[in-house]
Amino acid sequence: MGATGGFIVEADGGSRGNPGPAGYGAVVKDDAGQVLAEVAESIGTATNNVAEYRGLIAGLRALLALGAEGARVEVRMDSKLVIEQMAGRWKVKHEGLRPLALEAAGLARRFRVTWTWVPRERNSHADRLANEAMDAAARGETWQASEITSAPGSATAVEPPNTDAPTLFDPPSAGPGPAAPGPAAPGPAAPASGASAPAVSASPGSASPGAVSAAPASPGYASTGSALAGAGGRTGSPGAAGARAVGGDAGTAAGTATSHDRRGHGWMPRATRVATSLLLLRHGQTPLSVEKRFSGLGDPSLTPTGLAQAEAAALRLSREPYEVEVIVTSPLARARQTAEAVAARTGLQVLVDDDLRETDFGDWEGHTFAEIQQRWPRELAAWLADPDVAPPGGESFASTARRVEQARDRIVKAHEGRSVVVVSHVTPIKMLVRFALGAPPEALYRMHLDLACLSAIDYYADGPAVVRALNDTAHLT
Repeated sequence: MGATGGFIVEADGGSRGNPGPAGYGAVVKDDAGQVLAEVAESIGTATNNVAEYRGLIAGLRALLALGAEGARVEVRMDSKLVIEQMAGRWKVKHEGLRPLALEAAGLARRFRVTWTWVPRERNSHADRLANEAMDAAARGETWQASEITSAPGSATAVEPPNTDAPTLFDPPSAGPGPAAPGPAAPGPAAPASGASAPAVSASPGSASPGAVSAAPASPGYASTGSALAGAGGRTGSPGAAGARAVGGDAGTAAGTATSHDRRGHGWMPRATRVATSLLLLRHGQTPLSVEKRFSGLGDPSLTPTGLAQAEAAALRLSREPYEVEVIVTSPLARARQTAEAVAARTGLQVLVDDDLRETDFGDWEGHTFAEIQQRWPRELAAWLADPDVAPPGGESFASTARRVEQARDRIVKAHEGRSVVVVSHVTPIKMLVRFALGAPPEALYRMHLDLACLSAIDYYADGPAVVRALNDTAHLT
């Protein structure tokens, strides 16, 4: 590949008859040509193109299992169709291939991929595996083979929870950022999935924070002022807490972050108290996000795209049905900048809670997941397997969980019955969702959060917490 630290994925697929008995094969190598993983499978009756896409998907998944998130990857295939479609030079015209192409593209966004067409004789390893799979399909066998020869122990069985760098984990966004905010109201909420927002053109913009006289801060918080700006913004600090339930059913449209009526919780009996709603906003893009590097207590600022993402979220939160009354943020610059954009649109002051900061990743700060796997393989495996284990010189997830619980309790107590925007990072937001669901620690490995996404939780004094939304990015489209 011309640079150290990269990987090669060779993939192939085919069928006996097109369509006919089909199978795929894929092999992962390091940039020196050493085989790290092989995978092959018979897939019954399918076309050549379907089998080729299945091979590509399997190869990329095998690379993820090796802990190579964010790495440079050269994908080599003898399928001109797949290579050209994945490179964006050809359109996917066949509806039967579209779901596979979308899945492959989503996986590819988790790496830095170069797409290379090669003649069949240069793809012989994957071709051999695919033919073995086709032979099995022709015999009517359900057959699958896989081998990972250089996996980091237990780390291969689990995809880590995404950190503030979208590496552990987040795929990079499909486009450069949100479009410049316009007058139209935000569209329907995006499903709570890990899909990245569609590519759109970016128009960077940000709120211009300025000094205003600050109202007394709530106990446990520091406060910072922000300029009063933006259409629809409110002036002054929030008034006394009150029961502000507007008529309507307790339920909300799927994916909507909140609603006027915060008195009920879905299928549960109606609560007797108004909910305290936390609108959990992840900060926008930073330079470390772009490069998919661990970003804990390091303090990068937002990129122009990140500022545009923050502004898009702020515009959404300044409109109906969001009646934001309080803004609380992590002390780190990327979160504070995002919070200031919301403050500028709503006319609210920003409160700072230190316990909303990201996990301290210690010696891993600024490194990619692949770099950490290469330099600290045993430490990484132990960290992925046990929430009480900290990165070298860093903080464990168990420790993060304790302080995030303390922050949640302070916020809910100080702002009972109100709608609170909480600007934070991947790990604290995932922790809050996990607590609300009563889920085990390993649930962190089963959630994905995009940059500048919204999630929402309602807390009831006489009932359970209710997760209203997760990873909502409608404002970024």
